[in-house]
Amino acid sequence: MIYLKNIKLETIQDLRGALQTAIELEHATIPPYLTAMFTLYNTGNDEISNLIGSVVKEEMLHMSIACNVLNAIGGNPVINKPGFIPTYPGPLPGGVETGLIVPIAKFSKKLIKKVFMMIEEPETIIPIELMRVDAEKITIGKFYEKIKGQIDILETAANAVGKTIFTGDPSYQMTNNKWFPAQELFPITGKESAFRGIDLIVDQGEGTSTDPFVKESDLGTGEPEEPAHYYRFEEIYKGKRLVQNPDPAGEPKYSYSGAPIPYNTALIPNMTMNPKMNDYPVNTVAYTNSKFFNYTYTNLLNSLHITFNGEPDKIDAAMGLMYSLRLYALKLLQTPDPNNPGFVAGPSYEYVTDDSLSLTEKAKLMETV
Repeated sequence: MIYLKNIKLETIQDLRGALQTAIELEHATIPPYLTAMFTLYNTGNDEISNLIGSVVKEEMLHMSIACNVLNAIGGNPVINKPGFIPTYPGPLPGGVETGLIVPIAKFSKKLIKKVFMMIEEPETIIPIELMRVDAEKITIGKFYEKIKGQIDILETAANAVGKTIFTGDPSYQMTNNKWFPAQELFPITGKESAFRGIDLIVDQGEGTSTDPFVKESDLGTGEPEEPAHYYRFEEIYKGKRLVQNPDPAGEPKYSYSGAPIPYNTALIPNMTMNPKMNDYPVNTVAYTNSKFFNYTYTNLLNSLHITFNGEPDKIDAAMGLMYSLRLYALKLLQTPDPNNPGFVAGPSYEYVTDDSLSLTEKAKLMETV
């Protein structure tokens, strides 16, 4: 469970700062989830990979919603600065006080249980398995509730004098439904749509206090119901699908007794945990591929920054860079780590600008695009 501290919410500037933190937090989960998914490529663990991939896509949606809310209240998302990227291994943004350290690591069930499920753990866990929750601290869900509360306070005060806090340029709203359904990604135009977007973030991540399933049918997407992120990860850990008791009065109401989720460790690459580009000797294949991966990742952040700062149509370019990112990640996972015999290199998610590439590296980069 992630606890956020020192989040001051009193003024419109505080609210904008909290939403910037929310954007950073949603983004920060993506590199560790992506890396675990990359290490499952062509290993016979397609079902697990698809489950993690579905979470990654929704984290990208949540980041987009947070950007839209910030834009709607006259803020400006900042995505393309070096400090936007968390340090891995390390805590996630927002003031973590549970001691959770998030690594960049290959897939394992230990990673799912000890890290991914802790990130997504809800305020109230459905009693599939009873666990203690510390009510004195602030979870991600509670953090978003505080944001909703402050939106309500500030908007009510503004309305009382004939004004609104939703002063942002409507053209900045990113609602490209090529990538996300209109029922999930929609313009934030006022308090009602802001609350609807925030509730979607929390429900997809944590579920509700009474139901671990996200009601996609209620959203009108036509998709079947699926567990929230926490329970999706627990499905992977348990090795079985989460199902509802067919007896409405039966206990427990839910159990991990559905179809098995196959897991084979044989082909998962032995990636060095928490790789760093500069750990590899310069001019080695590992260093070059790491630099190209990080350069592509930096360009992705730049593209997202442009997207959410007035050019929403640039989301197509950003999504295209995601495919290039996978290409370089898979190259790294096939490259022996020159520092660790028996291990392979891996993605490190570091800030690498165009200025840091030599002419030779730029030429080589163009050959592989």
